[in-house]
Amino acid sequence: MNADFLWGGAIAANQVEGAWKDDGKGESISDHITAGTKTSPRRFTKEVREGEHYPSHHAIDFYHHYKEDIALFGQMGFQVLRLSIAWTRIFPMGDEEKPNQKGLDFYHAVFAECKKWNIRPLVTLSHYEMPYHLCQAYGGWQNRKVIDFFLRYCRTVFTEYQDEVDLWLTFNEMNTLVSRFGTLLGAGILPEDGADMFGLGRMQTPETKEEMQARFQALHHQFVASAKAVALAHEINPKNRVGCMLSAAGVYPYTCSPDDMLEAQWQMKKSNWFCGDVCIRGAYPYYMERFFEENAIAIVSKTEDADILKKGCVDFFSFSYYTSRCVTRNAEVQKTAGNMMLGVQNPYLKASEWGWIIDPKGLRYLLNAIYDRYQIPVMLVENGLGAVDQLTEDGCIHDDYRIAYLKAHIEQMKEAMKDGVDLIGYTPWGCIDLVSASTGEMKKRYGFIYVDLDNEGKGSGKRIKKDSFYWYQKCIASHGEEL
Repeated sequence: MNADFLWGGAIAANQVEGAWKDDGKGESISDHITAGTKTSPRRFTKEVREGEHYPSHHAIDFYHHYKEDIALFGQMGFQVLRLSIAWTRIFPMGDEEKPNQKGLDFYHAVFAECKKWNIRPLVTLSHYEMPYHLCQAYGGWQNRKVIDFFLRYCRTVFTEYQDEVDLWLTFNEMNTLVSRFGTLLGAGILPEDGADMFGLGRMQTPETKEEMQARFQALHHQFVASAKAVALAHEINPKNRVGCMLSAAGVYPYTCSPDDMLEAQWQMKKSNWFCGDVCIRGAYPYYMERFFEENAIAIVSKTEDADILKKGCVDFFSFSYYTSRCVTRNAEVQKTAGNMMLGVQNPYLKASEWGWIIDPKGLRYLLNAIYDRYQIPVMLVENGLGAVDQLTEDGCIHDDYRIAYLKAHIEQMKEAMKDGVDLIGYTPWGCIDLVSASTGEMKKRYGFIYVDLDNEGKGSGKRIKKDSFYWYQKCIASHGEEL
């Protein structure tokens, strides 16, 4: 890999910062989601309840350990750190006129620490941290007023950090709104009290037309907000580069039946290309017209929206990749979960402890498909293995399984680059152990750095370098040659 390739790691505010009430921070949607397990879902509560464990409230306390943590990233040789700004630290309610100065100061301090270690920040503007007040009072992203609140936040941070940040992402995994998984965390549309966060229990039941309409209306407002944010970022600092961020996965037909081939083709369009086409090509793609018509979805838009989308195309495509999936139109074949996606078991591949299919070659396939379609720079901003790590008696973590996972994926990244894909960076997910988004657990660990906390948030909080820390350090130093 060439010297310009950016090596690093990725975290998100709601999964690492903690300090949920410190220095004027407001409540985010994540602050109302309880912990869960592999078999028990995380749940949404309208009020924060005594006796419930909300992982975002304390997380790994990056808010008070950021200097120590960034120093560890620097020791690994990170050239880029993907992180998110918590919207509620800047505008605690979301609809205020003026920002919270202590929130602004915190990220100045974080970016200064990154600069000390020659780490370039890649900042996600909205990563499942929507102000809870905007969900309660406005109905989340289904309300067009939220666009203006988001743009006020964007203008504030683009201006405030224009000398510290020039790489931005708008919405984390925007395409989760295409499925019911994104209704709460992505769209900010509140379910009934006590509902499971991703609606996994409802996935096998038909969605009402009203629910689907609200979700796609919310997505439209995010498209407009994203495009306006891109234009604003370019206006405030011409050096700014802004990307979209999607949860991507290659889709395979379960059999060579024409029905399964057509289903795989449709799922690639719907789950991977729809949001990418709008953000990169600046218009709704033709194939969604039939879907909207058959599902009685009528997007309410303004006449200027088409022009806004055209003028706000992103500069690069970024995505998360954990798994691929097989699909079939045979309703009798049992489905399995992945990263907010459902598919059927691929008989040629193994799964992680949490049932996510492991498919390194699927990454090469997907990188080629993305670059073939869009011909703009591509960045892999999430990829990793959630696993249970064991501390040995001498205080070490021998995570050879994680090294093997990452090594196999980097090898396929290199193959894709030989194929001609313009892949510009790699930030593996959870470069330090953090709260799992899907289950709220700490024991589902991704990091190169172990954090001594259990699922209830109990422990010393001590940071310990895993074997993968030293492996990734060598990988970066050798530009990916020493794997």
